[in-house]
Amino acid sequence: MNTPDTREPRTGSDILRTALRRNLGAMTRGTVLMGLYQAGETAFPIALGLIVELALRERSPGALVLSVAALAVIITTVSLSWRFGMRVLQKANTTEAHRWRVRVADCGLQPVARDTGLKSGEVLTLATEDADQTADIIEVVPLLISSLVAVLVAAVALGLADLRLGLLVIAGTVAILSVLSVLSRRIGAGTREQQARVARAGAKVADLITGLRPLHGFGGNHAAFRSYRKVSTEARRQAVAVARVNGAYAGTALALNAVLAAAVTLTAGVLAFEGAITIGQLVMAVGLAQFVMEPLKLFSDMPKYVMTARASAERMALLLAAPPVAVPGADRPAPGADLEVDGVRHGALDGLRFRVPAGEFVAIAAYQPRAAADLASVLALRVPPGAYEGAVRLGGRDVGGLSVDAVRAQLLVNPYDAEIFAGTLRTNIDPSGTSAKVPEAVGASMLGDVVALHGEGLDHPVRDRGANLSGGQRQRLSLARALAADSEILVLHDPTTAVDAVTEQLIARGVAELRRGRTTVVITSSPPLLDAADRVLVLDGGVITAEDTHRNLLAGDAGYGRAVAR
Repeated sequence: MNTPDTREPRTGSDILRTALRRNLGAMTRGTVLMGLYQAGETAFPIALGLIVELALRERSPGALVLSVAALAVIITTVSLSWRFGMRVLQKANTTEAHRWRVRVADCGLQPVARDTGLKSGEVLTLATEDADQTADIIEVVPLLISSLVAVLVAAVALGLADLRLGLLVIAGTVAILSVLSVLSRRIGAGTREQQARVARAGAKVADLITGLRPLHGFGGNHAAFRSYRKVSTEARRQAVAVARVNGAYAGTALALNAVLAAAVTLTAGVLAFEGAITIGQLVMAVGLAQFVMEPLKLFSDMPKYVMTARASAERMALLLAAPPVAVPGADRPAPGADLEVDGVRHGALDGLRFRVPAGEFVAIAAYQPRAAADLASVLALRVPPGAYEGAVRLGGRDVGGLSVDAVRAQLLVNPYDAEIFAGTLRTNIDPSGTSAKVPEAVGASMLGDVVALHGEGLDHPVRDRGANLSGGQRQRLSLARALAADSEILVLHDPTTAVDAVTEQLIARGVAELRRGRTTVVITSSPPLLDAADRVLVLDGGVITAEDTHRNLLAGDAGYGRAVAR
């Protein structure tokens, strides 16, 4: 029975050993069935030789009928063993590939990032191509063993006819594998580099698609295309180099196998001419010489597949074995906690201090966009606590000692560039399908006009990255998702930059009403949102320089008025 393995593998060899260990039962059944298939294939030319011997010696119709029946049994055995053997192995292969895809996705989506240096496009390649190629080891090993069985059975059968024929097969097999092992090592090194280059090209495509709109906006799409073409060309060159080695490997294997088959056939012919073997044994030897090319080819291809699987496993280990950027604590914040930022220095933040009591609606007017982005990143835990000075506390407890999942369940930070996913309006607003605040969130975010515009309502389809929505609609959809989550503490970063002034005013009122009694922080320069807040903190030069209501700040601070005036 397969058991889950929760330990993180450290190397590609660990990954392969894990895959082999938890599929041992399926591989054993597959090996037995595929070995039976190869043994049946080998038995066919042996049976033909015996039939010829029997026919020449006895000339009996009954013996011929028996021989034909024996051939029918062999053919049936070959057919059924192949069918069920490959079914067992391919099911195990597919299941194992699924396990590694899930494992890679789990590591890539963990709340604490891993220090791998891999881009999202490269992680995607790890979770698809590399996972599939690693799982191929489940089929490779049984096929390798069954091919060896076929070669050994053929060598024994030929050796019983004449020892020289058996020794020729064994010596030829050893020589072929020795030559091909050298080429397989080159394939492994080349494949690793090819996979890395293809992954980098995929990451470049992902980056370009994400930034396609701004690229078109300032005319940078042509330069971006040239950049991608350069990366893709490097991947193509490496793929061609690997293809050359693969071609040389396949050609060498085919030629050596053909030479061995020819050598066995010629040797058997000479022995038959000299009278050392019978006509029936000659027929068997010629048949085995032709048959043995298939298992030999399969046997000689296995090192290449092993090297490819190992290269893919090593790439997956880059992510799976990478340590987390930070090790979070296990404690949970108390419900109804306040939010405190104490002396945080990070990027444009220079000893930032402020406190938001539970239930208050606070707006932060950041004069420098970089400071706003840095503050949002720190609060969202995208920057680990050890990477900045100072502390962020929930209910007086440092977030570094709290569970990341628990913090994010209580503190939600909605970025200004939140992703929109393919699906429907409903699945974007309430991905888990558990929110009771969807109608209120739709109303507060002023998304109701988008819902009413389509006959499907909330079930209106949304394309990848919200391609069929305008910029303002995407922003309101993102805001609706944040409001529907109904978290205890909600941080919104520039939630209304893409909407008109009238809609912005209505959103400010809706958010203030829906979030009444819940802690809310809005990082914004929007006058309606600033006016809706209980108080406004002015963030300038990385610190809080002023604090009051929006209207009092407008009346007494000319710099504030210039910063937020529209």
